[in-house]
Amino acid sequence: MRHFRLLVVGNGVSAYGSYLNLVALNVFIYEVTDSALAAGLFMAVRLMTSVVSGFVSGRLVSAYDRKRLMVGADLTQCAAMVALLIAPAGGRAGLLYVLAVVTGFCSTLSGVALRSSIPEIVGPELRVRANSLLATGRSLAMIAGFASAGVVVAQLGYVAAISLDAASFAVSASVLMSLPIRTKAERAERAEKAEKAEQAEKAAGGSEGGQRGGAGEGKAENLGALVLLRAAPVLAVMIAVRAADGLGSSSHNVALPVYSSALDPSHPATFVSQFWATWAIGNIVMQQICGRWAGRGGRQGPGERAFAIGACVMSAAFIVVFAGLPTGVAVAAALVAGMADGLTEIAYVSRLQAAPDEQRGRLFGLSASVENTGFGLGMLVSGALLDRFTPLQVVGLLHGLAIALCLGMFVVLVRYGRTGGGAVPAAGASSAEGVAPTAGLSGEGATSPAGPSAEGAAPPAGPSVESEAR
Repeated sequence: MRHFRLLVVGNGVSAYGSYLNLVALNVFIYEVTDSALAAGLFMAVRLMTSVVSGFVSGRLVSAYDRKRLMVGADLTQCAAMVALLIAPAGGRAGLLYVLAVVTGFCSTLSGVALRSSIPEIVGPELRVRANSLLATGRSLAMIAGFASAGVVVAQLGYVAAISLDAASFAVSASVLMSLPIRTKAERAERAEKAEKAEQAEKAAGGSEGGQRGGAGEGKAENLGALVLLRAAPVLAVMIAVRAADGLGSSSHNVALPVYSSALDPSHPATFVSQFWATWAIGNIVMQQICGRWAGRGGRQGPGERAFAIGACVMSAAFIVVFAGLPTGVAVAAALVAGMADGLTEIAYVSRLQAAPDEQRGRLFGLSASVENTGFGLGMLVSGALLDRFTPLQVVGLLHGLAIALCLGMFVVLVRYGRTGGGAVPAAGASSAEGVAPTAGLSGEGATSPAGPSAEGAAPPAGPSVESEAR
C-alpha cells in the first residue's frame, strides 16, 4: 500500500488542478468570447467527449499498458494547458474547444485505467481500502480546488490558475512514472504480448485473411461488455442505477442555485456553500469508515445490497434538501446524502473490480459513458423542467426514478440470490449460458474470480469532472 498511497497523492494533486480549472476555465472562456452560449458549448463538448471516450477507453485499457496510458493522458493534458498559455490571444477561443476535447478524453481514459488497475496494484483483498483512499483524496482535492478557485483567479489571474493545472498533471505523471507498480494481471500481460506478436506476423504477411480476422476481433471486442452484462444481470442493473443517479445528480446541481436564491435573494451563495461543504464532510467520513471496516479481518466491504440501500437513501436525502424544511434539517440531509454517496461509490467501484482483469476495462469504460450520458441528459432535462416546475418537483422526479430502479434491483438480488446465477463469466466465456458463478451476486462483497493470488473512480458525486461529485 505504500506505493499506492503515493499514487493517491499524485492523483489528488492532479484532481485539485482539474477542479480549480473547472471554475477558472468556465469564467475564462466567457471573458474571452463574451458569450454565455460559448461557455455552455465548452462544457457540452467536454461532456460529449467523455461519453464517447468511455467506450474507446475500455478497449484501450484492455489492450495496452495502463500505466503508460495514465502517464500519457496526464502529459497530454499538461501540454494542452501549456499550449493555451502560449497561444496568441486571437487564437485562444478556438483552442479552448480543442482543450475541452483533450481534457474530456484524457480524464476519462485516466479514470478508467486507474480504477481497473487497483486490484492489480494492491491485490483484490485490499481493493476496498484502496478505493476508499483514492476517493478520499479526490474529495479533499475537490474541496481545495473549489475553495481556492476564486482566490487564485482574483489574486493571481487566469494564467496562474491554468499554470497550476498544468503543473498538477506534470506532478501526477512524474509520480506514476516513478512507482514500480503493475497494472495488469500476469496472464493478461502474456496474452497482450502474444496478440501483438500475432498482429505483427499478420501485418508482415499482409494477408487478406488476417485483415478479416482483425475486423472480427474488433467486433467481438465491441460486443464483449454487452455479453458480460447479459451473463451478469445484477451488474447491468447497477450500471443502470448509476445512469439514473447521474440524472438525479444533475437535477440537484442545476436546481441548487435556484433554490438557494429563493431562500436568501441577498446571499444566494450561502446555502450552496453550506450544502456542498456538508456533503463533502459526509462523503469523506463514509469513505474512511468503509476503508477501515474493510481493513479489519479481511472483510470485503459493502456489496450489491449496500449499494442499492445507499443509492435509495442518497436520492431520498437529496429530495429532503429541497423540501423547504429549516436550514438545519436541510444541512443534516446533505450530510446523510454525502455519506450515502460515499457508500455507493465504494460499493459500486469495488464490485466492478471483482470482474476478471481482461473484462474490467470494458466494464469501467461502459460505466463512464453511461454515467456521463445520464448526467448530461439530466442537465438538459432539469434546465427545461425548472422553467415550469419547482426545484422540489424536478429533483423529486429525477431522484425518484433512481429510487424506483433501486427497488427493482432488490427484486433482482432476491431472484438471483436464490439461484446463484448472474455471476461474472470467467475469462473467455462467450455466452450467458453455462457460466460458473464466481462470487454469488446476492452476496455482499463479491470477490475476484482470480483469487487472492492475483495482484491486482466523482460531479460532486464529483460533478463528474467525471461525474464523481453528486
